[in-house]
Amino acid sequence: TVALTALLMVLLTSVVQGRATPENYLYQVRQECYAFNGTQRYLNRQIYNREEFVRFDSDVGEYRAVTELGRPTAEYWNSQKDILEENRAVVDRVCRHNYELDEAVTLQRRVQPRVNVSPSKKGPLQHHNLLV
Repeated sequence: TVALTALLMVLLTSVVQGRATPENYLYQVRQECYAFNGTQRYLNRQIYNREEFVRFDSDVGEYRAVTELGRPTAEYWNSQKDILEENRAVVDRVCRHNYELDEAVTLQRRVQPRVNVSPSKKGPLQHHNLLV
């Protein structure tokens, strides 16, 4: 329901501002979790035609407009306490939970890598090989 509300807000904002909805447009919601030094961070980024216009950042705790287009959306979502609480809880409910699941499979498996370096061309070498 949040995504549908977001889509309607974007479409209604365009109409209210006197702009017609483009025939072909792209609306994206990107939800990102970051883990660094034992801390977790959640971003919910709303993107319209390749331009991020509003974002929720768990470090801030509310939506912030990234462009002028995002101002009405940020104001609306910040007035909806249930939406804010739901987004604030994502850090523990989703990010931390998934990190703990992935940690057991990835971060705890520490194996020294084995590397074998050899020239890509066989035969007489006129130049020294360059490893990139």
